[in-house]
Amino acid sequence: QVQLVESGGGLVQPGGSLRLSCAASGSIFSINAMGWYRQAPGKERELVADITSGGSTNYADSVKGRFTISRDNAKNTVYLEMNSLKPEDTAVYYCNALIYAGSTRRYWGQGTQVTVSS
Repeated sequence: QVQLVESGGGLVQPGGSLRLSCAASGSIFSINAMGWYRQAPGKERELVADITSGGSTNYADSVKGRFTISRDNAKNTVYLEMNSLKPEDTAVYYCNALIYAGSTRRYWGQGTQVTVSS
């Protein structure tokens, strides 16, 4: 059984930084793309950033230049370094991965709350 477990959320002041981590575990043969989505109250879930197994990255315009996604393939882990945080970054952040574990499907983490407030 495959699981994605996130960590690193919390409360931070505007202008501050946080680092999110998401580790995949279970009977995994390979992981293709990994990414982070977020959902603010009353809004739809949106892509924040994703990264391919080869390291190519893609970012939402709202986070370009402030957030950095990276991954450690040996640890099946994806990270999101968030700098210069703004109140509008407040949301539940979800890890997402396209994993082959006998069949290929998309998996989601349980979500971690990020709150940017003074």
